Order: sequence, then C-alpha cells, then structure tokens
Amino acid sequence: MEERLKKQLDFALEIDKEKNIYRQTHLSGHGRNENDAEHAWHMAIMAYLLREYANEEVDITKVMLMCLIHDIVEIEAGDTYAYDAENLKTQKAREDAAKEKLYSLLPEDQKQELIALFDEFEEYKTPEARYARAMDNLQPLILNDSNDGGDWKEHGVTAEQVYGRQRKTRLGSEKLFEEVTDHIIRKHIEKGNLKEQ
Repeated sequence: MEERLKKQLDFALEIDKEKNIYRQTHLSGHGRNENDAEHAWHMAIMAYLLREYANEEVDITKVMLMCLIHDIVEIEAGDTYAYDAENLKTQKAREDAAKEKLYSLLPEDQKQELIALFDEFEEYKTPEARYARAMDNLQPLILNDSNDGGDWKEHGVTAEQVYGRQRKTRLGSEKLFEEVTDHIIRKHIEKGNLKEQ
C-alpha cells in the first residue's frame, strides 16, 4: 500500500478511539454520558443549521471541520470538564502534546493543516473560530437544559461559572447568547439547578 494512504487510514482508525472518551455531559432525555465523537458531530450539524446567527460571515465548511477535529486530542489528553479548575491548569500542555502525537500519524501536509485548524479554534481570533467555539459552548448547554440541569447539579456548578464560559459564546453569536444561553441560565437559576453563589 502507498505510504500516504497507509498513514491516512492509520489516522482514520486511530480517531475511532474518540468514541471511547466520555464527557460529563449526558445525552438528551437523561441518557448516558455522551462521548467526544457525538459531541463533535452534534456541534458540526448545529454550526451548519445556526450559521445565520453568526456575528460575522463564516466559511461554514471550515467551521464544521474545526468542530469535528477539536476534541481528537482528548484521545491522548483525556476530557477536561469545563468547570474543573484544577485540570484546566494543565489542559493546554496535555492537549499540545497529544496534538503533536496524533496528527503526526498523518502525511506532513495534512498534519500541518489539521494542527493549524486546531490552533485557530483554540485562539478565538477568526470569525470561524469564534463561531465554532460558540457551538462548543452551546451544545452542552442545550443538552444540560434538556436534562433539567442535572450535570450542573451533580457538580455543584454556579450560575457565574456558566456565565463565565458562555460569555465567550457572544464572540461568535450575540443572538444565540441573548436568545438561548441567557434564557437557559436564568431559567435554571429560578429552578434552583444553578446556584447563584
């Protein structure tokens, strides 16, 4: 088999392991914990469906690819819960090491392409990255809403913690923040599912 094709197939098989990385977020309807691959797929579809609400014009193909690849590093680095202050301190170092190891399975040109996309996503500097990150925030929010705030209650998450994360949603979509995020957070404060400090 040609070396380039072998590397591409090896990478394709390796990323299947993303299906075994479980997140703190549960599937809708009080289902099991979702895995990283399900999260990425859901984000990509949401990005396409909600693209009219992006603050800026975006290359939706690029956004969807960012959504699909952003958590591949967790095969090596593990999932870091959004409200786990201790593990957030080492997240970048763990993910940088994982990024190099995993993307090095690919031919060099594709390795560089996907690393550049991953880095762009992480840096929040382009319209595509800001919108993709908004999806990364919104997707678990709507799942948690569908589960009556169960994940927030289980981890004792406060409204300020959720607002802190979701403020970045505004960078990608002011409309989604105002009409979805803020509404959901206020609803769960009123229901007692999010502590107010």
